[in-house]
Amino acid sequence: QVQLVESGGGLVQPGGSLRLSCIVSGRMFSMTDMAWFRQAPGKQRELVAVIFRGGTTNYVDSVKGRFTISRDNAKNMVFLQMNSLKPEDTAVYYCNARMAASYWGQGTQVTVSS
Repeated sequence: QVQLVESGGGLVQPGGSLRLSCIVSGRMFSMTDMAWFRQAPGKQRELVAVIFRGGTTNYVDSVKGRFTISRDNAKNMVFLQMNSLKPEDTAVYYCNARMAASYWGQGTQVTVSS
């Protein structure tokens, strides 16, 4: 089955940056739409960014101009560069592979705090 593993989370001060990585198993990565979701305590999981197999990207309004999703098809990886982080960005971030079924990583914690 498809497996995803996220990494790169941590504790950062407001205004700081983090880069999340997700490595995806399988042989169909380049043809797969990928996304990052996040879930803050007590809140629903929300879509943060998506990168389609053709390279088009979309972002939730709250992260536009600050976050960048990218992919490296040769490495079966997707990234989320997060700049100008705010406390409200604190959440567990999940990598998502959008196939006929949806696959999720285990999540990586991002905490933005002074």
